[in-house]
Amino acid sequence: MWTDLVRRLASWDAVLIAITAAFLIVAAQTVEHFGTARNAGHIVVDLAPVLLLALVMTLIVATGEIDLSVASTAGLTSAAMGVMWNGGLALETIMPLTVLIGALLGAVNGLFVTGFGLPSLAVTIGTLALYRGLSYVLLGDTAVADWPRDFTGWTLGSIGTTGIPNIVVPMIALALAVGLLLHATPVGRSVYAVGANDVAAAYSGINVRRLKFWLYVASGAMAGLVGVFWTLRYSSARADNAYGLELTVVAVVLLGGVSIFGGKGNLPGVLAAVVLLTALQNALRLAHVSTEALTVVTGALLIAAVLAPNLLAAAGDRLRRRRTVPT
Repeated sequence: MWTDLVRRLASWDAVLIAITAAFLIVAAQTVEHFGTARNAGHIVVDLAPVLLLALVMTLIVATGEIDLSVASTAGLTSAAMGVMWNGGLALETIMPLTVLIGALLGAVNGLFVTGFGLPSLAVTIGTLALYRGLSYVLLGDTAVADWPRDFTGWTLGSIGTTGIPNIVVPMIALALAVGLLLHATPVGRSVYAVGANDVAAAYSGINVRRLKFWLYVASGAMAGLVGVFWTLRYSSARADNAYGLELTVVAVVLLGGVSIFGGKGNLPGVLAAVVLLTALQNALRLAHVSTEALTVVTGALLIAAVLAPNLLAAAGDRLRRRRTVPT
């Protein structure tokens, strides 16, 4: 019992959650305005697109694949929203169509990865550029900004007088759904099995290609949802919306303990990483740190995300071996 408790407390998820909590406490005491309720609301709204994309990215990376096109997909779906709005469609129609477009773009990735057997890294780097280019074909350098205030206000509004942002409700619902899917269903077990050894998983009866394909579809649909949120939050459909966001998404997934080689990782660690990175960027902005420095911090955390969990696991393995060596 005590051994299991110590192992859980020493896990990367637990360490990262402790680091995140410690950072929030220190930042609230040392960075002016960081600990205010208003700023907490800003942090939640800022982390929303990262968290949404990271949910499905966690599943994809756990299978040993990756999707670097998520930000470009969000940008292209945002541009598509602008075109549909200029074409006279109602926003109630545009929003589900935007998510559907995102799902179709994700299906293209899934088709190339699973249908043609191409490496996901190469495929999604290609579609990263392709989808961003198509965004500029649709809108160019213009912006569509005349969105209804009822919808744009919701993205920045709060639940009644609580000060809790409206976006918290769908975020929690989606996080719980993905968490249950990954940790409490046969689909989640299949994700880990495929990431550990896709050949063995196929021999055990798992349809590896179908699983990966639908994960890419889900990733595209989530990116479409982010495209909707991004457009309404900033009241602007632009071709460069969500530009560069894929770096942050990959950073939080790896920092959260999901192995880049697949087969390992838990959602709580990823959620903690989302909060940590977003809060860190917010604190640095409040401290008037430059945008270039923020990029350096994100890159450094990406490197740390790959090294730290592996170093922790290696240290744990050495400790266990020492305990089992006869004296």
